Amino acid sequence: MIAPQWIGDAVMTEPLIRRLAARGEKLTVGALPWVAPVYRAMPQVAEVIEFPFAHGGLQFRERRAIAKRIQGQFERAYVLPNSLKSALLPFLASIPERIGYFGEARVGLLTHRLKNPKNKPPMVAFYSALSGEGGLDADRPQLQMGEADIDKSLSELGVQRGGFYVFAPGAEYGPAKRWPAQHFSELAAQLDKPVMLLGSGKEAALCDEIAAPVNAAKAGQCINFAGRTSLLQALCLIAASKATISNDSGLMHVAAAFGVPQVAIFGSSSPLHTPPLSGKAAVLWLKNDLTYQPPLDCAPCFERECPLGHTRCLNDISAQRVLDGLQQVAPST
Repeated sequence: MIAPQWIGDAVMTEPLIRRLAARGEKLTVGALPWVAPVYRAMPQVAEVIEFPFAHGGLQFRERRAIAKRIQGQFERAYVLPNSLKSALLPFLASIPERIGYFGEARVGLLTHRLKNPKNKPPMVAFYSALSGEGGLDADRPQLQMGEADIDKSLSELGVQRGGFYVFAPGAEYGPAKRWPAQHFSELAAQLDKPVMLLGSGKEAALCDEIAAPVNAAKAGQCINFAGRTSLLQALCLIAASKATISNDSGLMHVAAAFGVPQVAIFGSSSPLHTPPLSGKAAVLWLKNDLTYQPPLDCAPCFERECPLGHTRCLNDISAQRVLDGLQQVAPST
């Protein structure tokens, strides 16, 4: 299986993997290093091959080298991204069956091609359809982290299981998906346990902005781990948290797949397409709040920045509202 390149998308492929394993397929996943740990939290995956590819570029030589190494080992390949380059490696490896969606000029690279639906379904069903099976609407991603891995990571980071909240305040797509830093700070100051801030190194400054006023009033209430953990450690922190609060991001889907109590905050995007698929998730989206006036006729706009300049969809979600959501999924917060 050629994996997607984003963490959230990787999580949403888990039901497909579970379906394939249930019918006896032994699965190897080829993934980029920053998503590979997600597949190690899927017990149905027999092996993970980390690809040495960077963003952009065909990198034909590297793909050909891996193809040569794996040639003759596989009967079938599932190509999850829609790009030409993602389909190239299975073709070069002469894997007999190569399954994926119609994509950019790759008709000859795939042997079985699914049409991209006009009205794109939720991403989990979109990926699960590659199994050729029906009954996809009930598919829900599930991740399982080994207890030893969790204990090791918590020990390395110096935190206690269940003794903290996780905030994931970033969103790769842009500011129109990010709840304001000031609101995160207001929420952290009201919580009964410390907050671990997770994100990439690019989000370290944002996490500092959140942590500084809170720690000034209560030292140690916020710990900024942005850019300071491996993805494995971040997964373990989420799995062991009392609850996770995030924007619509990859880590939101991780929390849902672990079944952790969570509040998911949506702005420019839509929970109708990429919701956290968990019974322990509270979703906040002002678009479907009939009491919110004036209505958000502009949502969802799916823009990186608010085209109207006000970002009401996020600015008007108060810290108290998120705290109320936490009380629903994690009572006694």
